[in-house]
Amino acid sequence: NAGTEADVYICVYGERGDTGSRQLLRSQKSKKFLKGQTDIFAVEAVHLGCLYKIVIGHNGLGSGNGWFLDKVVIKDPITDLDYTFLCYRWLDQGQDDGNIARELPVRDASRFPGRQELELKREKTWAAEKWKFQKGITLQFYNMVTHGFICLYPDGRVDALGDKKNKYGKVFSMWMYA
Repeated sequence: NAGTEADVYICVYGERGDTGSRQLLRSQKSKKFLKGQTDIFAVEAVHLGCLYKIVIGHNGLGSGNGWFLDKVVIKDPITDLDYTFLCYRWLDQGQDDGNIARELPVRDASRFPGRQELELKREKTWAAEKWKFQKGITLQFYNMVTHGFICLYPDGRVDALGDKKNKYGKVFSMWMYA
């Protein structure tokens, strides 16, 4: 009972960003995620540079959805490097700690010595920017072509015409010097 029939997702993180959550759909095997089996998937993404962690999990649906994961190995086709992420734990609501998703650091962190600093920067950025994604927030962007504001409303509507007289919109000038 170490395999799963649930939908499995992965997000790969590297020094240049992440893949976003991707469902692992087509294994080279006819049946995927069986006990004792190694599955191989192709995941298309931009080159992320040195990889430092993954988040892998499943949706918890289906009979026998609990899953014991040994490890994940990602082969970078550009650099020909292998990145190993050890797990050796259950992703199961009824086993271990009950989590169906795990964050796994790369086994050899020396390949990416700035991993902790990068993760800390991302956490600080998210702490400063997460208010934008809270319920009821309207986002406004200034369009330099139309000189108007583009609004993204909480109900999903988009005003892309660019209201030039938006009383809540402010334009900030930013200068960067190198």
